[in-house]
Amino acid sequence: MKNDYLERILTARVYDVAEETPLQFVPGLSARIDSRLLLKREDMQQVFSFKLRGAYNKMARLSPDVLKRGVIAASAGNHAQGVALAAQKLGCQAIIVMPVTTPQIKIQAVKARGATVVLQGDSYDEAYACAKKLATDKRVTFIHPYDDPDVIAGQGTVGMEILRQHAGDAIHAIFIPVGGGGLIAGVAAYTKRLYPKIRIIGVEPVDAGTLHQSLKADRRVKLSQVGLFADGVAVKQIGKENFRLCRELVDEVILVENDAICAAIKDVFEDTRTVLEPSGALAVAGAKIYASRARTHGRTLVAITTGANMNFDRLRHISERAELGEQREAVMSVTIPEQPGSFRKFCAMLGAKNITEFNYRYADPEQAHVFVGVSVRSRIETTELIRDLNKSGLHARDFSDNEMAKLHIRHLVGGRAPGLENEILYRFEFPERPGALMKFLNSMSNQWNITLFHYRNHGADYGRVLVGMEVPLAEKARFKAFLNQLGYRYWEESKNPAYTLFLE
Repeated sequence: MKNDYLERILTARVYDVAEETPLQFVPGLSARIDSRLLLKREDMQQVFSFKLRGAYNKMARLSPDVLKRGVIAASAGNHAQGVALAAQKLGCQAIIVMPVTTPQIKIQAVKARGATVVLQGDSYDEAYACAKKLATDKRVTFIHPYDDPDVIAGQGTVGMEILRQHAGDAIHAIFIPVGGGGLIAGVAAYTKRLYPKIRIIGVEPVDAGTLHQSLKADRRVKLSQVGLFADGVAVKQIGKENFRLCRELVDEVILVENDAICAAIKDVFEDTRTVLEPSGALAVAGAKIYASRARTHGRTLVAITTGANMNFDRLRHISERAELGEQREAVMSVTIPEQPGSFRKFCAMLGAKNITEFNYRYADPEQAHVFVGVSVRSRIETTELIRDLNKSGLHARDFSDNEMAKLHIRHLVGGRAPGLENEILYRFEFPERPGALMKFLNSMSNQWNITLFHYRNHGADYGRVLVGMEVPLAEKARFKAFLNQLGYRYWEESKNPAYTLFLE
């Protein structure tokens, strides 16, 4: 090797700031993937990321004169915190250039450690260009987040710890998130030197597969753009030294969808009660795909959970998409007859399956187009459900892989229905439990046509439903009596300005 990374890693100066994080067995997920899955918990570092290892190892080796002038770095967040912590520990000034898309939780964490933050560009590459220019102008040292032997060696101590904590000959594969390649290069250099049979598997988002494309082309490929959901690995081109090592040492790269990352975040939470950031859960998502494909019955898999710097606001999206990523929710369109009782009949056809979402607005006197979500156990069950609905005479289409439907259409089903007469609108609450929606529908009378229906299970204690119905004036008293005997809390919304402006 050009650099003796075994020696570099063994002598790396990381433990002034880093801790030896645990290698944690996760029983729930292990049982589901029929493997023994261990998480290397780098999200438990004091900056909630492994990045402080490489940053400190690099900076601790700088001369006092160089440190005195200060350092600068470009980062989407976690490397920034590592540099800021190292600068604080070593008593030097640090400037961090971050993309404007960086989550606020990471920006605030960097500022809290005394570093100066400069926001520049929409991606790491634009922040990098700005930082390099500032380094020249201010005569300060640039601390590269990944393409530096000392940084790679610092990150490689993660691999050293894994093999110290578990017998290497018992590990089948180690799964490592890939951005610029510092972590995977360091872990691979150490692991393959001692246990060449352990598979080193990189994991990247489908919209940021720089290593995947580079290995395929046998050269460093620069992506024109990258997705920002997993911002910690949103890098357009893998580092030069990193790619040299990866080309020699990495066995394969797995690409994962964002929905699968969301599902992995939920999986880890259920086993550990920890909320990882998207890039931090990347390796877990990859391990799940590999286990289902390679049939790793009883084998030991290690996934490095690299960070937990999650913006709280993102949890809304992650919670929404986790079930889809795990293929435990199907979303579909179903066409049913536009007549009283159709909703209830359709729900009865679903049997014991839990309805997670129901969106409908009157548009045609003959047919009703319903957007519905249903809890399922697998994609196979979704296929069977669609088939059975079509066999029964209903027209059903699976939208579980339709990005526009999942992101937008589910929230836009509605609009005005000018042909309706005597429509009234009510909002209901009922205790949320399996079968609650079906019980609600069974309580509704078939005498009045449902013209609007919206329900979404948000995991709250109460289910919330918005219902529009055609009720002639002469039947208002009887309808009121019906509401009172339902046993659910309700509010009339017929004069709500949001209804009159957008739905009436």
